[in-house]
Amino acid sequence: MVDDVNQVIDTVSVRNNDRHVAAVRAFNRFYTQLIGALDEGHLSSEFSLVEVRLLYEVAHAGTITASALCETLALDPGYASRLVRRLSRQGLLSRAPSREDGRAHPLELTARGRKTVAELERRARRAVELLLARVPGSVQPRVLAAMQTIRRALEPSSTQHVSPVPYMLRDHRPGDIGWIVHRHGVLYAEEYGWDERFEALVARVASDFITKLQPRRERCWIAERDGEIVGSVFLVARSRTVAQLRLLYVEPAARGLGIGTRLVQECTRFARLARYRKIMLWTNSILRSARRIYEAEGYRLVDEAPHDEFGTNLIGQTFELSLNA
Repeated sequence: MVDDVNQVIDTVSVRNNDRHVAAVRAFNRFYTQLIGALDEGHLSSEFSLVEVRLLYEVAHAGTITASALCETLALDPGYASRLVRRLSRQGLLSRAPSREDGRAHPLELTARGRKTVAELERRARRAVELLLARVPGSVQPRVLAAMQTIRRALEPSSTQHVSPVPYMLRDHRPGDIGWIVHRHGVLYAEEYGWDERFEALVARVASDFITKLQPRRERCWIAERDGEIVGSVFLVARSRTVAQLRLLYVEPAARGLGIGTRLVQECTRFARLARYRKIMLWTNSILRSARRIYEAEGYRLVDEAPHDEFGTNLIGQTFELSLNA
C-alpha cells in the first residue's frame, strides 16, 4: 500500500515538473521573440544582442579586461576574443596598457564607440518605452514586481561573483520629484536636525531639473524595491564639460544593499557617455556614508568650508571626479 502511494506521488511530481518545464520554455520563446533577441541586428542595428551587451559592459566599466568581460557575460574566451576583434576593427574598441599590470591591456570605448553606445542606449530605452506603453498604467507595477520576483528567484545568490539585486533602477515619472523633495526634508530633519531651508534647497534643485532638463546630458535615477521608491540621484549639467551629482539619498530600510554605490556608478557611466570631462558634487562632512561611496568611486576632496545654512553648524565639502583617465 505504501509503495502504491509513493508511486502515485512520484507520478504526480513528474507530471508537475513536466508542466513547469513546458511553461518556462513557452515563456522563453514568447519573451525572446518579444524583445527581438533572435533578430539578426539587435535594436535595428548592425550588431547582435551579444555584441550590444559587450559594448554596454565596456561602457559601464570605463575600462575592463577581456577576462573580466568573459566572466561578467559568461562567454567562452575564444568567442569573446572574436567579438572584440570584430568591434575593434570597426573602430569601437581600443586597448590601453594597464597602470597596475603592464601585461594587461584593458578594453575601452573609442570616441566612435561612445557615440555608438549612446545611440544604442537611446534605441533600447525607446523600445522599452513602446513595450510599456502597451501595458495599462495600473498594471505596470505588477509587471515590474513580477520581473523582480523572477530575478530574485533565479539569480544565483551563493556564487562567488554574482549576488542578487533586490531592487531596480528606472527613470523618473510624474509624482517622483515631489516624493524625493518630501523624503529629503523628512529624513535629514530626523537624522541630522536640518530645518526647512534644506527642503527648500532640494525643491529648487528638483524644480530646475524638470524645467531645464537636457535629456541627452542630464538624468534622474529612481531606485525602486517592491514597488516603492528607496533611493534616487540626479546628474545635471554645470557646464559643457562638467556635470554635477546632486541629491543622492537611500531610504534607511534599504541601506546596505549597495543602492547608493550603484546610483553613483550610474552617474559616472552616463557622464562618460555624455562626454563630460569631470563630475563635481557638494556635500557635508557629517554625511560619512555618502563620502565613503564617493571616495570609493574615485572622487577627491578639493574644497571645504563651514556654514550654517540648514540651522546647524556644518562643514560643506566639494568633491571632484576626473573622467579623463
